[in-house]
Amino acid sequence: MRALLQHVSHASVTVDDDTIGQCGPGLLILVCAMQGDTEAEADRLAAKIAKLRIFTDEAGKMNRSIIDAGGSALVISQFTLAADTSRGNRPGFSTAAAPDEGRRLYEYFAARIAAQGIATETGRFGADMKVSLLNDGPVTIWMES
Repeated sequence: MRALLQHVSHASVTVDDDTIGQCGPGLLILVCAMQGDTEAEADRLAAKIAKLRIFTDEAGKMNRSIIDAGGSALVISQFTLAADTSRGNRPGFSTAAAPDEGRRLYEYFAARIAAQGIATETGRFGADMKVSLLNDGPVTIWMES
């Protein structure tokens, strides 16, 4: 699985002008299941994200996890994280998991984030979503399982 984390003051996602998920302060997590991924990859990635020390402590150092900071998460599916731009000018997405498996693993991953004790909301898999965020720091981290 691939994930792009953004430390945010707040974030929200809308579908057809309806806000369906929001968080903040905390993490906007854009996630993509790749071909061959299993629940084990989702488990490892969720556990790593929950413990990742990218929130500032009293001394201003990145030394606290989202759990330590009491943050929340907005988890959005984004198959374009599988983009292969090595040939030509049009990205290929053939390494992303098939849609049914991608949906299953996305939903499983979001549930695993919530199981870590993090207040979690989600987008809608496969929908045309509008994501709004205020990146704090800015802090943006790329992760792979």
